[in-house]
Amino acid sequence: MNGSGRRSERTGRGRTQLLDRHIPRTDHDLANRPGVVERMRETVLRRWAYSVWPIAQQAAAAAIAWVIAVRFAGHPDPFFAPIAAIVGLNVTLGRRGSNAVRLLIGVVVGIAVAELVVEFADGGVWALALATFFAMLLARTVDDQPIVIAQAAVSAVLITTFGNQEQGWERLLDALIGVGVALVFSQLLFVPEPLRLLRRAESAVLLGLADGLRLTADALEDKNHQLADQATRQLRALPDNLAALNTARTASGRIVRHSLTWRMRAAPVALEQERADQLDLLAGSGVMLARTAMATTDQERPSLAPSIRALATVLADMARHPTDSATRQRAADRALDLASWLSVHGPAVPAQSALAATCAALRMIAIDVMIFAGMAPEQALRALHPDSDQS
Repeated sequence: MNGSGRRSERTGRGRTQLLDRHIPRTDHDLANRPGVVERMRETVLRRWAYSVWPIAQQAAAAAIAWVIAVRFAGHPDPFFAPIAAIVGLNVTLGRRGSNAVRLLIGVVVGIAVAELVVEFADGGVWALALATFFAMLLARTVDDQPIVIAQAAVSAVLITTFGNQEQGWERLLDALIGVGVALVFSQLLFVPEPLRLLRRAESAVLLGLADGLRLTADALEDKNHQLADQATRQLRALPDNLAALNTARTASGRIVRHSLTWRMRAAPVALEQERADQLDLLAGSGVMLARTAMATTDQERPSLAPSIRALATVLADMARHPTDSATRQRAADRALDLASWLSVHGPAVPAQSALAATCAALRMIAIDVMIFAGMAPEQALRALHPDSDQS
């Protein structure tokens, strides 16, 4: 038993020393460990930076819609005009025009159904129930988006509750005003840029992945299970960011198709969409790396932390500077160094071990980083098989 334990200890120490000697490190690997408070502050500031301009547009649109409804339509309390403007713009950039039109469709459907029901049922709770039911059913038939169904239901409830036809037509006029303002904002004054949409969504994925890998590196180095749980929770949020990225891809394609300006500049958008596709693979590689690294032994974990933290750093840099070619080049160079070393020295790690699986995951994420940074896939894959060109 004692001899077996000593042999196991020597084997684990040998693997750790192998990695300690060879895995490339950066000079500030140990110093570059932001705390929880700093990460929270960065998250809040990032959300504010992304949200302040769209929110400012919605506030301005609401004020303009209210002024138009009061001064030109003569409505003393045009509460729905600013609401319609806000709701029309309160979606992801690239979908605001269609959202405003759907709002108007829902209002028209609800008012039309409610007027017919009130005409024959003469108000009351049964009229409200019937109008709401048929308004929502017809709205779902026309367009099954939630905003259409909700606005149809609200309009039907207002008409049957107040029993005043003028309420319905005033609400329709307010909706027209609010939707008109939203369309002017979204289609004329502040046309979304598809490249910005894509890069913003890409940055969110990269930052989420970088935070998860940074927490993983901290957990490995400190042998801290709480940090490991935090890393797991952070990485579990990646599907939400990837879903937002998919929405941005769809929206960017819609903008290119419907905008004459961007239709003439479709090539850069198509190239950025291809890069965005690579993020699915990159995120999957990052999750696999975190899982395999946490499965290694306590002796092996600290030696893995510097490389994982270095990858987290280059991912965060690319997220903060998505258009900087120098940043992408540094990321590709750093990933290439790691992938090249792993291709040469990885076979020295005992097969069918958690450490071997982690080395494979490191190699895959390094390849994905290089491709996302702009390196040709064939060139990036040569890092896995450097001798393949000699054949």
